[in-house]
Amino acid sequence: MARGLIFLVVLGTLQPGCHKTPAASKDDNHQRSAAQAVAAPGSIERSARADLPVAETKTSRVPEAARVVAIGDLHGDLKVAKRAFVLAGATNDKDQWVGGQLVVVQTGDILDRGDDDRELLNFLDQQESAAKLAGGHVYRLNGNHEVMNVQGDFRYVSEQGFKAFANEPSTGRPDAAERPAEQRGRAEAFLPGGRMARKLSVYPIVWIVGDSVFAHGGVLPKHLRYGLDEMNSEVGAWMRGEGPLPKKLQGDSTPFWIRDYGEQVGDEVCAKLDTVLNVLKTKRLVVGHTPQKGGISFGCNQHLARIDVGLSAYYGHNPTEVLEIADGKMRVLKEETENAARVSGPR
Repeated sequence: MARGLIFLVVLGTLQPGCHKTPAASKDDNHQRSAAQAVAAPGSIERSARADLPVAETKTSRVPEAARVVAIGDLHGDLKVAKRAFVLAGATNDKDQWVGGQLVVVQTGDILDRGDDDRELLNFLDQQESAAKLAGGHVYRLNGNHEVMNVQGDFRYVSEQGFKAFANEPSTGRPDAAERPAEQRGRAEAFLPGGRMARKLSVYPIVWIVGDSVFAHGGVLPKHLRYGLDEMNSEVGAWMRGEGPLPKKLQGDSTPFWIRDYGEQVGDEVCAKLDTVLNVLKTKRLVVGHTPQKGGISFGCNQHLARIDVGLSAYYGHNPTEVLEIADGKMRVLKEETENAARVSGPR
């Protein structure tokens, strides 16, 4: 595998103060370059209400790690996933784990659009096991496309994505049998209680690693009132076939569907983020879900990182980028290879 140059953008300390982000803030128009450095996130004065009722987040939280690398949407592209893991320092070009105690967080949307989602799931399983043996971790989130597949919404499944599960054993379940013949294998695997749905059920929709919150779409104050542990538990139970998905976890206002943080954000959204970070005693939110036209981008005075850079070949041959969090600083790691030229225009 050809290794390219790695470009770093370091985010250093911020001055205390509330997030005052104008419609076209410096954060959102931030152009990344190897020579550019800005201050890292530090303490902030947040606008959280003291009386906001919040459920426990014990099962949604793991301790701080010395080094965390976050990888955005992969959408069925095994080749680019392997490049991202190499760029992160997690694996070598033989797919061997070399990251030691590194923590990798993949923010969901492994499935759909590309042809390799089954192979990609296997690759991530292998790296998850290898990381644990070395004292590291690979944490995976469920995004909206994982949820859609368990719901039986196969609109974005490629032809090869159906063929990959064509030999799934039939259980005779009516909701799979009523599907077109080419979809039945995938339905057997992914509908609630199916083999792949049960595997997905162990992954959360919101995850906290030390002082960083990770979600596919984001976290709003109303999600805290519902309870992050509760949401993770209920989505998992539904995927295992143990009951219906609650109505409050359907639709576009869930942590795996919202796009509040996906584009340029103003004061109102940043105030909501302040509340979330204050209540959870964290410093930053990292999201995928909405492709960023110029690569990984930041908002709300660098307390928001948006890491969906359209890695999958479905979006074109865009540069591989991942986000590193270490020593309280965020850095963008960017690979340039002969086959991945910079793309600055719309995707």
